[in-house]
Amino acid sequence: MLHPDTEVRFVNEQIGSGVFATRLIPKGTLVWVQDKFDRIYPEAEVRKLEPVYQAILEHYCFRNHQGFWVFCWDNTRYINHSFHANSIATPYGCELAVRDIHSGEQITNDYGFFNIIEPFDMFPEEGSRRTQVMPDDLLRCADDWDSQLVDAYPRYLQVPQPLSRLLPEQQRQALEAVSRGDTKPLSIRCNYFDPASVATEVGDV
Repeated sequence: MLHPDTEVRFVNEQIGSGVFATRLIPKGTLVWVQDKFDRIYPEAEVRKLEPVYQAILEHYCFRNHQGFWVFCWDNTRYINHSFHANSIATPYGCELAVRDIHSGEQITNDYGFFNIIEPFDMFPEEGSRRTQVMPDDLLRCADDWDSQLVDAYPRYLQVPQPLSRLLPEQQRQALEAVSRGDTKPLSIRCNYFDPASVATEVGDV
């Protein structure tokens, strides 16, 4: 579920629509939490669907660390990419604002979080040498994303969290422990899905 202080707005003809904050979303706020309405598809189920459905899922889904496809039921699927994303995925089934997201500002992800299947080009952005999103970005860019999250985690217990009630208890407690400094945060590398692991399992059968 996406943070309630958001809405979909038209950006331009080239990009289409995006998600914008309607109020200040402070650094350390849960921007998105995977909830019970999000649909999870095993790879085998996706490949049994007609091509028209596969194309929709490939466009709007992300893949988790198990290789399952996750289709978000709400406006989360309209969040656009940026190489300077202001919301970063965590290993705790949620995304965190890594800086203050002001009213009227677009909420952005880096699609490199999402275990994409094929590389694709994106618009160049000032301050970033990346021009492509790659299937292994979770490994190559993890240190940068981890450092931004480490800077944001301490704010988690200091700001309003309208989505925290949707987190499973174990994940909520883990986030609180990280925020207090009681435990070291897991790396975003934990979200990486290695397609070779599936190929190995199939080969061993």
